[in-house]
Amino acid sequence: MTRRVFIETYGCQMNEADTELMFGLLRHRGYAVADSADEADVVLLNTCAVRERAEERVFGRLGWFKALKERRPEVVLGVAGCMAERLRESLVERAPHVDLVIGPDAYRRLPQLIDAADDPAADVQVDVRLDKRETYRDVHVDRVPGVSGWISIQRGCDKFCTFCIVPFVRGRERSMAPAEVVEQARGMASDGFREITLLGQTVSSYYERGHDFADLLRLVHDVEGLHRIRYTSPYPNDFSDRLLHTLAELPRVGRHIHLPVQSGSTRVLKDMKRGYTAEGFLDLIGRVRRILPDHALSTDIIVGYPGETEDDFQRTLDLVRAVQFDFAFMFHYSEREGTFAARRRADDIPLEVKKDRLKRLIAVQEGISKIRNTRMIGRTADVLVQGPSRRDPQQVVGRTSCFRTTILPGEGLEPGDLVPARIVGGTSHTLFGETIGA
Repeated sequence: MTRRVFIETYGCQMNEADTELMFGLLRHRGYAVADSADEADVVLLNTCAVRERAEERVFGRLGWFKALKERRPEVVLGVAGCMAERLRESLVERAPHVDLVIGPDAYRRLPQLIDAADDPAADVQVDVRLDKRETYRDVHVDRVPGVSGWISIQRGCDKFCTFCIVPFVRGRERSMAPAEVVEQARGMASDGFREITLLGQTVSSYYERGHDFADLLRLVHDVEGLHRIRYTSPYPNDFSDRLLHTLAELPRVGRHIHLPVQSGSTRVLKDMKRGYTAEGFLDLIGRVRRILPDHALSTDIIVGYPGETEDDFQRTLDLVRAVQFDFAFMFHYSEREGTFAARRRADDIPLEVKKDRLKRLIAVQEGISKIRNTRMIGRTADVLVQGPSRRDPQQVVGRTSCFRTTILPGEGLEPGDLVPARIVGGTSHTLFGETIGA
């Protein structure tokens, strides 16, 4: 009888891509995909460890699956991904009904671990070995059909920022061969994908077999059938003028750059071991605006980092106002056990102060985002249609090249269509348009 697997995914696009990788490995072994956990023989939670809240959500979900295991003890329950790598045996102590724990570099062994977990007398299967050479280059990825998809061109990270757990749970940086990336991109185009995102913790530091990230973008840009190419997330120190000029020459690369700044205080950035100053980041932004004037900019910001003063926070607000990001992902500091900051820096900013600073930062950025979006009114933009709007099935939702979510009348439009639209309205998060000629 065909066994069925259900995978529930938490966290970033890297985890989404890894879920597709696991599906591919198991489908190759004859597994089918279950629509729900209740219908599955194997249930996997692919997890994130970047923030404490994500981990608590997973533990809450594991509590729900305990009842499933009591009803159907033959179900194999596993935890995969970054949280599995970070917590290891302690995860099993807190959730003893888990049958296997598997880290991001051990997915090739997933079928064998499931087979071993089938034995009721077997111990919990734990494989969290990191592998500095693993890129899964020859593994078939079972992608969910759609308009947009991902290619993991890089795994791991060498930056070791003090607040970040990623290097410890995903290992050291290594890149996929350019030919393999291009082969995957061609396969996705032939399967109907119209937009691909090149994924990595620091994609701008990509380097493999004599090719840097600028070279890779040119190679992927030559793949026929793709409307758009995106990438995330670059690292400020690796964003060279050569890369900027390459982006200016490649029209199918999305006109959007995500550059995580984390703080506007040079003192805090130094303590975070980010490798650049606030002034250096502003200089980079100046070069981006000069070479790529029509590109949207987004960022990540952390408030309440250990030792952050009100003056440090004001410097962050000043930088946000100076740069005028189109949008931002903003969080208050969450201590991650095992990081340098957790070992060496007291988490000394009260939670209420963190929340207040985050609220003030969001208010500033929301105002900027609304202004920048409303400036689009009256302009035209090419919108890649993703699918029906959740609020109104008579409308469709898509994205501009600058990554702005855009709502359009749906008549005559299908997912994957690239259509010119006139922008007629905007909020801080969404544009509204009319297809030209409609």
